[in-house]
Amino acid sequence: MLKAVHDAGYINPTPIQEKSIPLVLMGRDLMGCAQTGTGKTAAFLLSIITYDLENPTLGSRPPGTPFSLIIAPTRELVMQIASDAESLITYTDIQVATLVGGIDYEKQKTKLKKPVDIVVATPGRLLDFARNNIVDLSQVEIMIIDEADRMLSMGFIPDVKAIVSRTPRKENR
Repeated sequence: MLKAVHDAGYINPTPIQEKSIPLVLMGRDLMGCAQTGTGKTAAFLLSIITYDLENPTLGSRPPGTPFSLIIAPTRELVMQIASDAESLITYTDIQVATLVGGIDYEKQKTKLKKPVDIVVATPGRLLDFARNNIVDLSQVEIMIIDEADRMLSMGFIPDVKAIVSRTPRKENR
């Protein structure tokens, strides 16, 4: 991961990264608020990837069963987060899947037939896959709700609650 961080041009952590990453790696819940462009996405991606590399899954999870879930309100944001994640996992065996509306359902479904570590999704498409038993959220250890304020203002509260109810109890994630 350090090589990928170097390749991405990161030299020094931003204030949000410096303050949040150690807390997350200690297993603490965190709510972060900072302006656009301050490194929030990198902060949670670096935390997720570090956690996964330092705490490998014993055995294997079934296909379509991620250890980490990132939900975001728009397809564009999901695709940007997934792109950032892909660049940071270049030298690892971590697998990312994106689930968004407006993109071929079958292609996304095919990706979930293989082991996947991180799912980045919009709430509606994620619930569709979960309700059809294509993605299983029962082993999620880390859950990120990106742009939660925007998601709530867009009316995603019921979807977010339905997603959270499919993950392990708070004390187990």
